[in-house]
Amino acid sequence: MASPLLSISNASKTYGSSRALIEARLEILPGQVHALMGENGAGKSTLIKILAGVVAPDSAQIALSGQPVTIHSPQDAFNLGLRFIHQELNIVPQLSAAENIFVSLPYPRRAGFLVNWAKLHADAEQVLAQLGIHHIDPRQQAARLSPGDQMLIKIASAFWGAERAATSVYVMDEPTAALTGDETERLFKVIRELQNKGCGVLYVTHRMREVFEICDMVTVMRDGRVVETRPIASTTPSDLIRLMTGRDLEQAYPPRTLPVEQAVTLDVRDLSTRQISGIHFQLHAGEILGVAGLTGAGRSELLAALIGAERRLTHDVLLDGAPLPPLDPTRAWERGFAYVPEERRTQGLMLSRSIQDNITLPHLQRISRGGVFLNRASEKRISTEMGKSVQLKSTGAEQITRQLSGGNQQKVLFARALVQTPRVLLLDEPTRGVDVGAKYDIYTLIRQISGRGAAVIVASSDLGELLGLCDRVLVMRKRRQSALVDATGMTAQELLTLCYDEAG
Repeated sequence: MASPLLSISNASKTYGSSRALIEARLEILPGQVHALMGENGAGKSTLIKILAGVVAPDSAQIALSGQPVTIHSPQDAFNLGLRFIHQELNIVPQLSAAENIFVSLPYPRRAGFLVNWAKLHADAEQVLAQLGIHHIDPRQQAARLSPGDQMLIKIASAFWGAERAATSVYVMDEPTAALTGDETERLFKVIRELQNKGCGVLYVTHRMREVFEICDMVTVMRDGRVVETRPIASTTPSDLIRLMTGRDLEQAYPPRTLPVEQAVTLDVRDLSTRQISGIHFQLHAGEILGVAGLTGAGRSELLAALIGAERRLTHDVLLDGAPLPPLDPTRAWERGFAYVPEERRTQGLMLSRSIQDNITLPHLQRISRGGVFLNRASEKRISTEMGKSVQLKSTGAEQITRQLSGGNQQKVLFARALVQTPRVLLLDEPTRGVDVGAKYDIYTLIRQISGRGAAVIVASSDLGELLGLCDRVLVMRKRRQSALVDATGMTAQELLTLCYDEAG
């Protein structure tokens, strides 16, 4: 049997009285894609940070190709041949795509000190082409790129010089979180090429499908410990759920407990913006309406129009039977709309501010004295109560939001949406980047909200999520509504066909 490219054992880390990592162990063989899974807070991130030299362990034995090594800094990890692709974008938005690709590497020079911009751009084009990426202009400012393209830049940075360098192990933390299906397939192609070259890949993800498509082995962590390592070939999704959560989830989606009401909450008779057109549907109190469509079909744009982030060109829309004039987001929240955006880090949260600052952000008028002086006691009380209602795991309302796991950051957005029970709740990719346990918590929360009579719209790229949670599904194609179907009894394949079907 081949010797491990990377092995780590007896890895432990304590923060105060909290044990983040307890004698963790992991091995990656040459040519192996090894999944690392676990709920948020299981210890995955701490283990990765130790390998990256970002966190100093209390104890750890690390070896590369059988040789003991010490990693005190990110530069040590880089010099030893470890490459990291983190979930956080960490781009410099003011720099170009090419500059971001090489931001941690020496720029090519002329005369020893002048940047050779022509070579820099050519090298960027080369590494992007290796990933099958031809639509990104290396000279384009990174701030003007989509989140998916920004992630592709960071991925390209990790692969530069792979054929010449002594790189042996790639660590990928949720690399597809912001990627489209086509972009994900490009990444998988590169991963398979790395396998063929004998490299090892540690692949961290919450997405079951990706684990079973690309990985050979899986290690599951829970509460800071490694629970089990096993071959993917002898593992089922149910096995992974049980190992990660310590319990069997009999149903992936909580059942509806109350029927949909007859009253129509939102009546969209004709809705168009510069981005979408031809939208018409009725949404009943307590109903959950899904929005499906391929990337770029207009899912997010529909929710943006309803919350007032996109100006309506036509606006024949009624709320509780009364005409709804065009709104901006502030007035939309005041009229009973609530919104959880697609990208929580860039569109929804102030990561450097406290939990309570984030929860109360759209509600400051309500908790201010005379609309001027903020009632801090009321703000803390509301934030604490709402945190409990969504089962938020934190040290308190004053904790900085950046310190929370992805699932708990998402719960902060839900807590914000529920400060005032919404008439219409708009959810864009509500479970993106959260683990299976947190997903079930969020699904349960959505069911509870709809059970209180709120009308809910869920836009999602996860067809199984739409069919398992929603009563009906509105299908978008080419930025127009193309179908409105009952979710009961429909399969994911049938729904996908509608997303593609010209006649749909």
